[in-house]
Amino acid sequence: MNVIPTRLPGVLIIEPQVFNDARGFFFESYNDITFSQATGISLHFVQDNHSHSVHGVLRGMHYQIQRPQGKLVRVIKGKVFDVVLDLRRSSPYFGQWTCAELSDANQRQHWIPPGFAHGFLVTGESADVLYKVTDYYAPEYERCVLWNDPALGIDWPLGAVSGDIRLSTKDGQGVTLAQAQTYA
Repeated sequence: MNVIPTRLPGVLIIEPQVFNDARGFFFESYNDITFSQATGISLHFVQDNHSHSVHGVLRGMHYQIQRPQGKLVRVIKGKVFDVVLDLRRSSPYFGQWTCAELSDANQRQHWIPPGFAHGFLVTGESADVLYKVTDYYAPEYERCVLWNDPALGIDWPLGAVSGDIRLSTKDGQGVTLAQAQTYA
């Protein structure tokens, strides 16, 4: 396993060791001991989620203000531009973001600790995204920061999307960072 730090401390890109041969490939998508030894982080996942989205779908920027979730995100089919936003007011990186391309071709994963918002844009034909989370989904605490808040300056690769992006009503009604409930 290769662990790549990002510009946001604690947010990591994980590259699993992939064994390829003429039959295909094999890799451990998660091994608690290996992850803990490589990152120094001990986790307890309670829920696995799977989303399927078509080309041009943008989901995010989501977080739970109470019962915050750490997420280990990967793409099993397709390609996404995956974005993480620091929402911890006590952090010197508050309001800053980082990104990674996650795809079935590169097998990369994004570790997103609690205290961050997460979103992605499907830049491939479609994408199946799997993510393990450290706390249960609690819709009453779910919040959404507006994906295109000018104060954030997220450099979404909109040129990689043919046509308009597709948003849920909820994501289209996200709030700006200045209006958002954030973490201490």
